[in-house]
Parts: sequence; structure tokens; C-alpha cells
Amino acid sequence: MIYRLYNSRDFDELYAIEEVCFKPPQRFGRRYMRQLVESSWSATWIAERDDCMAGFAIADWAEEAGDIVAYIQTIEVLPEERGHGVGGELLEHIEASAQAANAGLIWLHVEDGNAGPIRLYEAHGYLCEGREEEYYGAGRAALVYAKRLEFETAA
Repeated sequence: MIYRLYNSRDFDELYAIEEVCFKPPQRFGRRYMRQLVESSWSATWIAERDDCMAGFAIADWAEEAGDIVAYIQTIEVLPEERGHGVGGELLEHIEASAQAANAGLIWLHVEDGNAGPIRLYEAHGYLCEGREEEYYGAGRAALVYAKRLEFETAA
């Protein structure tokens, strides 16, 4: 598996994975997805096997009360590629991009009961910080996970 940053030629293949992984109304719209991947305040990492996209991750960041805070918009892996560490590698690349942007915190929403992603986040040091009822629609709550990022200091 090769991991690399997104380029504009990737959009159609990236959005095809979005269509496999999410159904409306949870699916991002094409326009919104393009805004996310093209923002200068975001990073999109691609996982590729044999020149075919296997998954991707998007995080963006913003300044909040003088600190940079990153948000993981999505991590998506094709069903046939799941269970092989692709999501974990994408998560680590997203965290590195957030650290490079000087983010001190990274957070996300995950659907309550979505065991695979919850295990992934917890294995990478994320802590559940709360719950938002109806976040994904009627009867579908989100858990809020967050992790402090450490800055690397020059010796």
C-alpha cells in the first residue's frame, strides 16, 4: 500500500469511494467534498494499491481561541480493504499533517455503536469526550473523540 497526499486528478476516484461508503443523507455532497480537499487548511491522504485508490482520509483545521484545532472529517476505506491496517495508517498520516499545521488537538465524530472505527480511535489514543444525540439523524447519536497532539521540538 502506498500513502500519498491528494491531488486534483484524484477527485472522481475519491468521490466514488464516498459513494460506496456512505448513503444519503450521510454522504458528503460533491461540492462540499471538493471544498474540503482543496482547502489550504486541510489535508487529504490517499491509500493506493496497484494504482487504485483503496481509501482516503480528510482533516481540516482552524484557529479557535488562539489555538489550532484539527477535525477529522472522514476516514474511508473500501470494504474489501478493511481489516488490513489501512485506516490506521491514514489516521497516522492525518495526525502528522495536523501536527505540521501546529494543531494541538484533533477531534472527530463517530456513530455510537460503530465498533470498528471506535476501536481504531481508542487504539490510537483518542478519548471519548462526549455524545451528541441525533447527530446522524433520528435515533443516531455520535460520540465525540479527541486526542492531544504533541509538538516535536528541535534539539
